[in-house]
Amino acid sequence: MSNKDVEYTTVSEVAGPLMIVEGVKDVAYNEVVKIRTVDGEERTGQVLEAFMDKAIVQVFEGTKGLETDKTSVRFIGETMKLGVSKDMLGRVFDGTGNPIDDAPPIIPEERRDINGNPINPFSREYPREFIQTGISTIDGLNTLVRGQKLPIFSGAGLPHNEMAAQIARQAKVLGREEKFAVVFCAMGITAEEANLFIRDFENTGALERTVMFLNLADDPTIERVILPRMALTCAEYLAFDLDMQVLVILTDMTNYAEALREIAAAREEVPGRRGYPGYMYTDLATIYERAGRIKGKKGSITQIPILTMPDDDITHPIPDLTGYITEGQIVLNRGLHKKGIYPPVAVLPCLSRLMDRGIGAGRTREDHADVANQLYAAYAEGNDLRDLVAIVGEEALSERDKSYLKFADEFEKRFVSQESTEDRTIQQTLDIGWELLSLLPTSELKKIDEKHIKKYLPKKEKKDDESR
Repeated sequence: MSNKDVEYTTVSEVAGPLMIVEGVKDVAYNEVVKIRTVDGEERTGQVLEAFMDKAIVQVFEGTKGLETDKTSVRFIGETMKLGVSKDMLGRVFDGTGNPIDDAPPIIPEERRDINGNPINPFSREYPREFIQTGISTIDGLNTLVRGQKLPIFSGAGLPHNEMAAQIARQAKVLGREEKFAVVFCAMGITAEEANLFIRDFENTGALERTVMFLNLADDPTIERVILPRMALTCAEYLAFDLDMQVLVILTDMTNYAEALREIAAAREEVPGRRGYPGYMYTDLATIYERAGRIKGKKGSITQIPILTMPDDDITHPIPDLTGYITEGQIVLNRGLHKKGIYPPVAVLPCLSRLMDRGIGAGRTREDHADVANQLYAAYAEGNDLRDLVAIVGEEALSERDKSYLKFADEFEKRFVSQESTEDRTIQQTLDIGWELLSLLPTSELKKIDEKHIKKYLPKKEKKDDESR
């Protein structure tokens, strides 16, 4: 008799989301478990730890109402799988991979292990192609390229969800006509936020190319641990089997990490930094490292994980470890948000480590790198002068310094700030950058090639500058 035909009634303990089953035989780590309650209700679980005669099981629907002496458990002999199909596009799924959009069930092409397989480093293709998000602070200064992992570091109350929805709506690959899809994975969000995302995607037509995985705030916490793995399994099928360019948005990774901490506490593990498990770095890497491009495959997976930093602390373990694994970060700023600037991207601490490979002639525009460097340098100087003005007053500044101060204000109003429905092309973004640089004397544009200044600097401003 195989193990999957055996029903165990030897549940010895239920603690938080976990259940301990004694007297088991031939049970494997990560194996799926079917649990039957005294009322005949069936729940699903997964083996977290397997011993010679004991298994610790995490229950996805929660352990409420489970009785140790009246609950039966069956180990089905395989790991958790997700049925994948092209028909998943335009659909909405819950934390266990079941449709929740009142449409017929998916007939899967095949069922795949949600834990996936790591990409062989030798098989990886270097990320190069530009992805246009329509947001100037990303496209112009922290460019996203195909196959990259570029997280957004936010804080409680900041508009990261609006930004996530905007990126999902607007993101596109320029140049060749290629199949583009978005896999949107939301963990621990409210029902109101979920409805906003669904309505937004439906109203703009973005839902047709989007697969949504939703775990709500009142859904079992444990589902948050498997949800990003389900989303990435779907993304891998779309990218590497159907040759699509896939953007995966994961929000909010802080809720994911909190679920990890809850499971670790229930298992009575020795805690690491701030109570999070010591293996959190490795665990996060199993999610982030599923992004990339593979030699010989047309498709790609690009990731934008979003996380809220507790107390806006960028040194907190979640953003800290995420920064080690990913290739840069977009940081949202509470001060800019209070000024009414959307999206409130703090340009100076932002970084895209792969930007240089994804911009320039043939990808964005020949002047892109020079404009980005000059905008960054000028904004940094203008920001420093704001601190000086607070001490000595604006009257003590030279004309040159006043031009940088004005530049910083205009940069935030015209370059950083844009409407949540505004989809700027990379050409529009760079043109706005040139208009702002024309506020400075031409002699200050030391990071830009002379031929680009002659070609792109607005003519009217050049004449005014020459007459001075």
